[in-house]
Amino acid sequence: MPEGDVLLRVARRLSLALSDRPLLRGELRWPSLAGHDLTGLRSVGTVSYGKHLLTRLDDGRTLHTHLRMDGTWQVRHTADPPEPLRRPNVRAVLGTDQWTCVGLQLGMMDLVRTREEASLLRHLGPDLMADDPDLDTAVANLQADPERPIGEALLDQSVAAGIGTIYLAETLWRHRINPWRSSSGVQAPRELFATAHRLMRRSADGPSLTATGDTRAGHTTHVHGREGRGCRRCRTLIVVAPIGVEPMTRPAYYCPACQPD
Repeated sequence: MPEGDVLLRVARRLSLALSDRPLLRGELRWPSLAGHDLTGLRSVGTVSYGKHLLTRLDDGRTLHTHLRMDGTWQVRHTADPPEPLRRPNVRAVLGTDQWTCVGLQLGMMDLVRTREEASLLRHLGPDLMADDPDLDTAVANLQADPERPIGEALLDQSVAAGIGTIYLAETLWRHRINPWRSSSGVQAPRELFATAHRLMRRSADGPSLTATGDTRAGHTTHVHGREGRGCRRCRTLIVVAPIGVEPMTRPAYYCPACQPD
């Protein structure tokens, strides 16, 4: 599932592609939204909240989408004549005379009044992709279940929104914390969220995605995806194990020497 840095970049791309021009195509191929046609409306920008996308329209409504595991938004030059885009995995088509944004395999879609956006997000913790995230609330949410493994808690979007398996691994590695340590055993939880925010925003704002600041192939993570390869800090072999409760377990990569039990 894409993480907060990816979603922020997608939001920016959609905003640029759809800005200032009326929609010539506004197709929502979603059962509960059948019959809704957005043609003629204008986008007033797309924002992200954690892993959620909110495309705001000039009629006071917002199109909410979530990529889940397999979804993507593709942005392409508008073809003349327009592409039919009849494939069953096409869930949304938003197009101006210049650019067409195609939502493929989207996992969630809602159309609500913009003033009601909060109703879609109330189950989420603070957005770690925000310019100034509410880290104190994130810490309070974390401390509500003190015996929960810290890795599992970081993946819980109701604690803080935006972290996935990449930034779970990279954040805990930087702080030398084992993913299965209890949340109550983390000495400076606010610093964990601050690190995740900083790493994800640097990736989102940079020329390409990277959790390390290095954009070279094979150097974009310290631990995530590097099972059986040497830790970049101590050369111990990186391992991976499932974390969380079935059926929602996710892979947690860590260094057993730098991040002991």
